[in-house]
Amino acid sequence: MTYCIWQWRAASAHEDFWRCLNFENRKISVEQFEDVCQRYPNATEVNIYGAPAIHLLVMKAVSLLRNLEALTLGRGQLGDAFFHALADCSMLKSLNVNDATLGNGVQEIPINHDQLRRLEITKCRVMRVSIRCPQLEHLSLKRSNMAQAVLNCPLLHLLDIASCHKLSDAAIRLAATSCPQLESLDMSNCSCVSDESLREIALSCANLRILNSSYCPNISLESVRLPMLTVLQLHSCEGITSASMAAISHSYMLEVLELDNCNLLTSVSLELPRLQNIRLVHCRKFADLNLRAMMLSSIMVSNCAALHRINITSNSLQKLSLQKQENLTSLALQCQCLQEVDLTDCESLTNSVCEVFSDGGGCPMLKSLVLDNCEGLTVVRFCSTSLVSLSLVGCRAITALELKCPILEKVCLDGCDHIESASFVPVALQSLNLGICPKLSTLGIEALHMVVLELKGCGVLSDAYINCPLLTSLDASFCSQLKDDCLSATTTSCPLIESLILMSCQSIGPDGLYSLRSLQNLTMLDLSYTFLTNLEPVFESCLQLKVLKLQACKYLTNTSLESLYKKGSLPALQELDLSYGTLCQSAIEELLAYCTHLTHVSLNGCGNMHDLNWGASGCQPFESPSVYNSCGIFPHENIHESIDQPNRLLQNLNCVGCPNIRKVFIPPQARCFHLSSLNLSLSANLKEVDVACFNLCFLNLSNCCSLETLKLDCPKLTSLFLQSCNIDEEGVESAITQCGMLETLDVRFCPKICSTSMGSLRAACPSLKRIFSSLTTS
Repeated sequence: MTYCIWQWRAASAHEDFWRCLNFENRKISVEQFEDVCQRYPNATEVNIYGAPAIHLLVMKAVSLLRNLEALTLGRGQLGDAFFHALADCSMLKSLNVNDATLGNGVQEIPINHDQLRRLEITKCRVMRVSIRCPQLEHLSLKRSNMAQAVLNCPLLHLLDIASCHKLSDAAIRLAATSCPQLESLDMSNCSCVSDESLREIALSCANLRILNSSYCPNISLESVRLPMLTVLQLHSCEGITSASMAAISHSYMLEVLELDNCNLLTSVSLELPRLQNIRLVHCRKFADLNLRAMMLSSIMVSNCAALHRINITSNSLQKLSLQKQENLTSLALQCQCLQEVDLTDCESLTNSVCEVFSDGGGCPMLKSLVLDNCEGLTVVRFCSTSLVSLSLVGCRAITALELKCPILEKVCLDGCDHIESASFVPVALQSLNLGICPKLSTLGIEALHMVVLELKGCGVLSDAYINCPLLTSLDASFCSQLKDDCLSATTTSCPLIESLILMSCQSIGPDGLYSLRSLQNLTMLDLSYTFLTNLEPVFESCLQLKVLKLQACKYLTNTSLESLYKKGSLPALQELDLSYGTLCQSAIEELLAYCTHLTHVSLNGCGNMHDLNWGASGCQPFESPSVYNSCGIFPHENIHESIDQPNRLLQNLNCVGCPNIRKVFIPPQARCFHLSSLNLSLSANLKEVDVACFNLCFLNLSNCCSLETLKLDCPKLTSLFLQSCNIDEEGVESAITQCGMLETLDVRFCPKICSTSMGSLRAACPSLKRIFSSLTTS
């Protein structure tokens, strides 16, 4: 092991292992640096940017490292001697000098090197530079403050003089024209550049392909011809106007054109066969775009407040985003490959835009269209065989919508609250929510794949054609104008409906309910808040029904539900909601006694319900009268007879807000072996609760302000809520002693229980984990 470590150390110390010496922003002395250079004479890269005494360090590097190929330095002063010594570094290919003062006060700094390929003198302080490098290809003088740069670099391909503010127009012209092989020129932020210089550069540099003249206020491109140009950047050029487009049109090889913040530009009309990318951002007077570019693949037009007309022809454009063009009124597109369009907040667009995106409008492959907040749209009609997604969010002025889009899978209509007529024939939607269209009166839907349809709140909908053979869920809540004929037609064309909500559909009568026999899979039916008096059509037609909701059906009589418990109707029924109804106590008792197959029953707000006493003989008609004595108590000699009686399958019983309930008594003989949740909250007159249910887990007696007696034999109870009850501490302690699994107890706002009593409650029921009291949670 020791020998291996020694070998590794020896190898790592070998001079061939260290080719790059990086001392950027390191404090190293001249002696230390000299020692490193002597130890590793074959190093090819050195970086001493930010090191102290860079002139002395670099002179050591130049004299000791004969194979040096790349040198980076800066943040200091470099004397004349360094530039004269550069010629001795015959292998040097790259020199990078950043943020340095060059020379010792001599007017001109010479840089002469026969092998140098890349030279960067950026953010440097120098009067003049003279560069003679016959092999140089890349030169950057960016942000340096020289007044003149004399170049003798016949092979130079890239010249970057951006932000060289002291270079005169003549100096820029002389520097660029002396490089006949120039392909890329960046002279952005050189404010003195003129059209005359550009014309001479265009004549001298026939291969120029990339030109950045951004922030050059004096150029207008008048008579400038750059036929080989592929990239042209003209950000914030105040001289660029619509007349400049004539010069740009001669750059037939142009691929990228950027015209951001050209504030005098009013229109762009170009035909450029190779153009791929164009930018027009914050051009405040720009009003008209006419672009014919077959290879165009990207366009950015943004914050052009005056823009009102766009005409684009392209065979390559796939995505178009024109958000917040508030004055855009005319749009013409011939884009064979366009797939996504976003026109959000183009509030001046009119109904004619629908023709652009319909079949024959010039966008045959369009898949996604966003017209959010286009408030100028009133009648929207699309006929498209390619459209998959359409968003009209916030288009509040639309009154009529017609979509003939056979593969349309998604439509967003949030905020379209003035639609009066809508047609979706045909579409491929799987779900549709029209509940946000309260003024909808006429509806047509033909959707072979739709499974969910929501019409909740369409209160004036009276004419509806719905042909959705796979529909499983229909919510027509509060569609008060829907009549029997419409319901009958819908059940015929949508035979697979499983869930049907007709809450507050007061115009539905027996004929409509009889039509439900077509729905062989119907398991959930909501007829709450209707004026029904006869439920026989439901009992005869909905044989597979599992859930029936009849909330606030105040016209039902005491005999309306007799078929349930006398004739055995709806044998599969599991959930029944009779909340806020007017059934009498005896009808409720008979229902609960006979319909032992019910698992969920809700009797919230039933004012005619007085007591829930399942220990009295009158509440157990399915059992033999001989089982009970006159007191309603099981005699010991007859208990075995009750064992053969059916168990209740009831799991959840809700009696919230029943004002006349005074007593709840559920003994073991009630056979509620499956009851797990009992909610009696807000029953203000409830005084006595006596419950013995083996599987009860949840009991809510909150706001039963008259509660005085609580007896519980519920070994699996985990949550007990007694908030705002009048019961005292002793009553609670006695009740919870038989609840060995109780974890949560809520006694907040109980006037007879103080927070200091929590210890005794925990002692009475050691399993408690959480006790909520008025002052603390423990």
